[in-house]
Amino acid sequence: MRSIRRGPSPINGDFKNYRDAFPHLAQKLGLYCSYCERRIATGLAVEHIQPKALPAYKHLVGNWQNFLLACINCNASKGDTDVVLANHLIPDRDNTSAAFHYLADGRIEVSERLAPQAKVQAQATLTLVALDRRSAEARNPNERLVALDRFKQRIDAWLQAQQAKQRLAPQPDNEALIATVIDLALATGFFSIWMQVFADDVPMRRRLIQAFGGTLDSGCFDPQTTQPMHPAPNPDRLPDGGKA
Repeated sequence: MRSIRRGPSPINGDFKNYRDAFPHLAQKLGLYCSYCERRIATGLAVEHIQPKALPAYKHLVGNWQNFLLACINCNASKGDTDVVLANHLIPDRDNTSAAFHYLADGRIEVSERLAPQAKVQAQATLTLVALDRRSAEARNPNERLVALDRFKQRIDAWLQAQQAKQRLAPQPDNEALIATVIDLALATGFFSIWMQVFADDVPMRRRLIQAFGGTLDSGCFDPQTTQPMHPAPNPDRLPDGGKA
């Protein structure tokens, strides 16, 4: 789950209509779901981390710091669940890039490197948006379709990243080919999968971090090694940040 930084609000005060924040978020973060990491060209929406439907969070309906971007599947899975920030790892304030391990078969696992409490928080985040749900475990046909769809897209992204790495291997200094690989990663989405496939290629990982909007600014990756920083620096001092 890609660590990101929105940065300061583009306006003074809150948004009167939260939907007006969309172009600013898209410019900062790209057209990617903040949870599943898919590139969503159309249908991506402003997501309230703490749901606008709950009275306790009515004061955050137009608040820039309560916004992410989400696809319809992650948004629907999350629904109006009461998100207690201290109990979850959130990509705008925690180093979620260090919290999860992506596998070639489409699964996402909580990283074994996390401290016990962080593991619980990471699992809660996967469950929140149903990224731990496999098609066989879904409760109705629609959920099975959603689970299968996200699994398949992660598998496809892994294969694309693996093929790109193989093409690049014989000519690692070919700048035109490198640029093509980066463009493919941006068009595909799934930043974390690309980072994992290129785990042993620091220059490419550095390029990926720079290419995906809001990732470099998060400060969650060591600029030399590209390894995740522990804990997240949480540069905007967001509430309950820096847990992983």
